[in-house]
Amino acid sequence: MKPVLILQHMRHDGPAYLARWLADRGLAFDRRDAASGDAFPADMSAHGALAVLGGAMSANDPLPFLRDAERLILQAMQAGIPVIGHCLGGQLMARALGARVQASPAPEIGWQPLQVLDNPVAAQWFGPPAQHHVMHWHYESFDLPPGARWLATSCACPHQAFSIGPHLGMQFHIEIDEAKLQRWLDEGDPAWSEALAQHAGSVQDKATILAHAAQRLQAHHRLADRLYGRWIIGASLVSAS
Repeated sequence: MKPVLILQHMRHDGPAYLARWLADRGLAFDRRDAASGDAFPADMSAHGALAVLGGAMSANDPLPFLRDAERLILQAMQAGIPVIGHCLGGQLMARALGARVQASPAPEIGWQPLQVLDNPVAAQWFGPPAQHHVMHWHYESFDLPPGARWLATSCACPHQAFSIGPHLGMQFHIEIDEAKLQRWLDEGDPAWSEALAQHAGSVQDKATILAHAAQRLQAHHRLADRLYGRWIIGASLVSAS
């Protein structure tokens, strides 16, 4: 299989558990960090799958590397190369496909509940309808793009995940691991305090996030295993064709 292309938008916001998951399975990946000056490829011909990471910027910001990411998303989808988007990455997928990205009904920060919808496509990705607690850190969210299947929801932000064939867009950070979470909490977020004051139901403080991490991360990684496994199957099929 050709290497997985990972698009990174912030210097210290790498693939975390996704990199570990790929390495454990002997799958090569090519990480391009826009903040460090890495150029994104001109096309997807050298890569077998595409993963788009998150970032603190808006998907609507006039940043050339965001438009490059959208171009690669569309190229990959048109070629049947599986795409997975994490938070900002999911928003860029939706935006590239013509959907709006705008202020979320409520911001979500911390371990928030996610409800898997009761439909066959959602079951293929997530398993039976169930509630999971996943890591969020977002102030904006995506509308569903044309042709997408709605997979998961939450009270604070209805559109949590969508798929189109082998492609998955998520509003949450399934790639999180201990080190990345600690780095986020140490670096802070200028808008975090205001969001906590205004949206205590969907925004957690540092102590709460850390307290829940020990009990949530293992299940979070099991869900990541399932989602990444479903996504990479599509890459294997492309490589075999």
